[in-house]
Amino acid sequence: MRLLQFLVVPILIGLLKLSGCAPIEGDVSISNSIPPSDQRPQDEPLALGKMHYAAGDYGLAERHFRAAVEANPSSAEAWLGLAAAYDRLSRFDLAARAYERTLALQGRTPEVLNNLGYHHLLRGNIAQARQYLSEAARADPGNPLIQGNLRLLETWKTGSEKNSAPGAGSG
Repeated sequence: MRLLQFLVVPILIGLLKLSGCAPIEGDVSISNSIPPSDQRPQDEPLALGKMHYAAGDYGLAERHFRAAVEANPSSAEAWLGLAAAYDRLSRFDLAARAYERTLALQGRTPEVLNNLGYHHLLRGNIAQARQYLSEAARADPGNPLIQGNLRLLETWKTGSEKNSAPGAGSG
């Protein structure tokens, strides 16, 4: 009988846990295993922003990148992601402010310059787009995103594109 008690009691406890009954003292229920958002690592919103941006969900990407810059205002990567998401949402005024913050934090890196060039291309500022993309290409001549944006710039200049953003751009 005692052997049966040692076998049955742990099995019953396990079944109670799986069925969603109240947790046993010292146990943590599944719903409490995910900490509240203000207690999660600061990089989680950044990772979610990148994931949604890559999937083309720019509204969700913007929300997560905004949360990332609120959690860590000194994250140039989060600001750059936020700027790129704003570009994709045609919120160029907000994108410009986010790029300013990115430049202040990270400087004129090829990635930032490329994104700024694409930003100006989307706004129709061809001369400024050329300036930023040329500077990016000088800093990183083999970068395929920069080269793609330079080719895109040339097609827009000649009018063979109808100023639609095909997706080569920023990010």
